[in-house]
Amino acid sequence: VQLVESGGDLVQPGGSLRLSCVASGFRFSSYYMSWYRQAPGKERELVAGISNLSFNKNYADSVKGRFTISRDNDKNTVYLQMNSLKPEDTAVYYCRARNIDYWGKGTPVTVSS
Repeated sequence: VQLVESGGDLVQPGGSLRLSCVASGFRFSSYYMSWYRQAPGKERELVAGISNLSFNKNYADSVKGRFTISRDNDKNTVYLQMNSLKPEDTAVYYCRARNIDYWGKGTPVTVSS
């Protein structure tokens, strides 16, 4: 199993970023996928999730209306479009497949002026 996150960057408040996570080593199209984040000094938290065929999407209250999760099963990739970014969105972002005990290295997002 491998999950490789990318797309993190330094961005100003109000800006946008698109994160990607490429999966390998398992049948991606069969799994519910999620994005998590961990801010400095805080516990890892669930940000968003998407069912295997994209019928169901769920979001943390803190990102509803600003973040959008999507996936491309042909590319074994899950995305997180992040708009209207706030300083409190600063964290390392990770993707995860439900019921697979594996974490990638994550991609850091810093929102600061």
